[in-house]
Amino acid sequence: MKRTLFLAAAATLLAVGCQNKSDNMNDSDNPFFSKWDTPYEIPDFSRIKAEHYMPAFQEGMARQKAEIDSIVNNPEAPTFENTILAYEYSGQLLREVSSVFFNLSECENSPEMEAIEEEVTPLLSAHGDDIALNAKLFSRIKAVYDQRESLNLNPEQARLLEEIYKSFVRGGANVPADKQERFRQLNEQIANLTMRFAQNVLKATNDYKKVLPNGDTITLDMPTWEPFMQSCADRKLREEVWHAFTDRCKSGKYDNTKIIDTLVNLRLERANILGFPTHADWVLDDCLAKTPANVYKCLLDIWKPALKVAKQERDLYQAMLSKDEPGAKLQPWDWRYYSEKLRAEKYALDDAVVRPYFCLDSVREGAFMVANRLYGITFTERTDLPTYDKEARCFEVKDGDNTIGILYMDFHPRASKRSGAWMTEFRGQHRNQNGENIIPIIQVVCNFTKPTADRPSLLNFDESETLFHEFGHALHGLLSKCTYPSLAGTNVPRDFVELPSQVMENWCRHPQVMKLYAHHYQTGEAIPDALIKKIEAAATYGQGFMTTELLAASLLDMDYYSIKEKQHIDPLAFEEQAMSKIGLIPEIISRYRSPYFQHVFTTGYDAGYYSYTWTAILDADAFEAFAESGDLFNPELAKKFRHLLESGNTVEPMTLYRAFRGKDPSPKALLKRKGML
Repeated sequence: MKRTLFLAAAATLLAVGCQNKSDNMNDSDNPFFSKWDTPYEIPDFSRIKAEHYMPAFQEGMARQKAEIDSIVNNPEAPTFENTILAYEYSGQLLREVSSVFFNLSECENSPEMEAIEEEVTPLLSAHGDDIALNAKLFSRIKAVYDQRESLNLNPEQARLLEEIYKSFVRGGANVPADKQERFRQLNEQIANLTMRFAQNVLKATNDYKKVLPNGDTITLDMPTWEPFMQSCADRKLREEVWHAFTDRCKSGKYDNTKIIDTLVNLRLERANILGFPTHADWVLDDCLAKTPANVYKCLLDIWKPALKVAKQERDLYQAMLSKDEPGAKLQPWDWRYYSEKLRAEKYALDDAVVRPYFCLDSVREGAFMVANRLYGITFTERTDLPTYDKEARCFEVKDGDNTIGILYMDFHPRASKRSGAWMTEFRGQHRNQNGENIIPIIQVVCNFTKPTADRPSLLNFDESETLFHEFGHALHGLLSKCTYPSLAGTNVPRDFVELPSQVMENWCRHPQVMKLYAHHYQTGEAIPDALIKKIEAAATYGQGFMTTELLAASLLDMDYYSIKEKQHIDPLAFEEQAMSKIGLIPEIISRYRSPYFQHVFTTGYDAGYYSYTWTAILDADAFEAFAESGDLFNPELAKKFRHLLESGNTVEPMTLYRAFRGKDPSPKALLKRKGML
């Protein structure tokens, strides 16, 4: 999954902001208050202490307030330069401290970081509202927008003006004065609730440990939990560990159910104030899908064939269970075990045989190789550059002799790191006000099994695809060639942002490419053709389950945010009703149960989880172009796709896609890939 910091481009800070600096800290002691004296101005992680963050946040907000005041009080008539560009480049210090803090809070968390987050979240919310609701600032922006046809702007300037104007309207610039105070309260409450939701999930995940008789320890991190569920023959033990995973945060000290009830209703109220009937309508108005009806149609069109296949899979696993335990009924905690058992029987494909060929380092080098073959870029590890953790590896990315970016890759679970996989940035690519290109500093975070004393980290095939997926997001950030920060890299609509990531998975799984990177970690032998054929044959295996659980989560997300009237929500009952409505069989649950569904309650995919399916249509169609050409690294197509990656949000996304593909996308390639045609 891709993680973006949705930082408010904010304005005023309460007077307390400039008065709360630590009494025993001079500005010169705070590393955020001077240029990073490091190669490529990478954050000097070794110098940053917890006590530096709040003074830097406060100073960053104060500086941006002054910058915004300067724009508002400018006696000259509003122009693109003195209003739009001045606003675009405001808040540099705030962006710097925010990117470091919020990225590290997800992979280097601590009680100190949590306390800072709790303190700064309402301040940032108020700061963002002060700018979004600044009538004088919006008046100047609107004045420039209204004369846009006569300004002779180049296409990128015109796009920036359009996007900034739109962001203000969506951010509340037109909210009536008598509703602005309530609007501010809603934003602050929503920000606090999303923060608490994420903290609860992290704590609940870390709290569980099950020590087995053989000494193995089961945790709720996916690299540990899922292989256990696939291999454990003890049905009662499977059930216990299943419930530990799926019951997280539904009650007890980390209960998220009341947070969900409040959060969904607050988001509805905010959407209503902004003039939208539902939160989903507000979100989708700025996406390619545009309306909830379009999203539901996309999801339900695939749901029908997927559910049919899932029922066939269910019947197979039920028959296997009946042989083992006559009279027993298949349950969700049985699914992975029998699915893996049948996969091994049907395709003679055992994870234990596959993993040795997908050593983490080999898969990473495979992703680098694909990027090199497509785009000519190279990756060189730099052990001399600053890092935030000993496990984080740093790579310099070059295009020819030119350094175009820095890439951090952080692969293994820690108690301080949330679960899942994501890409984000410590700095996005852009040109500064002097026209100098500022290279991006990109971060990829995963949670793969740690190496042992006698064995490297070995991935299963799904994990290999995850690495390629997040690396695809990284390429979107690394290859960016934009002028303005807010249009660069991955700052595109949510239902387009997954295209660069998901399309990379196609190279990961292609036999021709596997032969190039999948080598046995002990012998160096390339993956045998016979094993590739088994992986190919099994490619559509289990797609009923995988597709229905994904679609179920997407539809659940849409149901939460399509409510039109305030109501009491019991998330567990709401979820049960939503799944019953679409006919999800009881042996499968939504990919994420509501109380730990971080995508839609924390990380910015609210009314947006559908984008993985929406974009899958694009990625399958895009890769089909390479396959049809007969050259997986077709230079002409690679050049066109690189242009798409370089362009960020400077061009309407579907215009970029059609320029690459020469036509609108078709869902046929996706259904073919899933074996559902």
